[in-house]
Amino acid sequence: MIDIGIVEDNVKIRNLIQKFLDMQEEMSCKTAMDSVEEMLEHLKKNRAPDVLLMDIQLPGMSGIEGIGIIKKEYPEIEIIMLTIYHDSHKIFDSLCAGASGYLLKHTSLPEIKESIETLVQGGAPMSPQIARKVIQHFKQPEPQNRPDSDLTAREQDIVNGLVDGLSYKLIADRFDISIDTVRAHIRNIYKKLHVNSKAEVIAKSLRGEI
Repeated sequence: MIDIGIVEDNVKIRNLIQKFLDMQEEMSCKTAMDSVEEMLEHLKKNRAPDVLLMDIQLPGMSGIEGIGIIKKEYPEIEIIMLTIYHDSHKIFDSLCAGASGYLLKHTSLPEIKESIETLVQGGAPMSPQIARKVIQHFKQPEPQNRPDSDLTAREQDIVNGLVDGLSYKLIADRFDISIDTVRAHIRNIYKKLHVNSKAEVIAKSLRGEI
């Protein structure tokens, strides 16, 4: 019996997936939370599931942040990201953090079931679109003349927070700094990158220009 947990804040999607998986003879899905924080509290008092399906954009801590914490405390849990995000930055951040699979939310319920089975059998399930991006990443050499943005390590951290979709407050919480400090870093980032908005910063990051 494969024990499955879900971290997904969309109640309709969460309930649909949970009900479907729990109906499978070889699967049990009794644990479904809407945040990483709730799942961590649950894991302190209950048996860890074999597989965790987790979204990236969640209330509070992001799914990518959650992977590292969960894998550190419960290394036996296999995590599959189930998300709408298909940009390279989030894919590779998730995989580097310890995710074993990456599925897009348009994946059908039977395909989710099959992906969990593939994972348990030692595979690394990915939506075709995601697999192509992973292959392209390893096929293409890193650009030799990447622009030097002159960002400090902390400013790069702030950029990564923006790309992860975090608010200024959540970025401040992530790096244990004040919101005013975050704003000051943002102003410096705008000046160095010659941009005027978060969207432009994120776009430059995803294009590999930072």
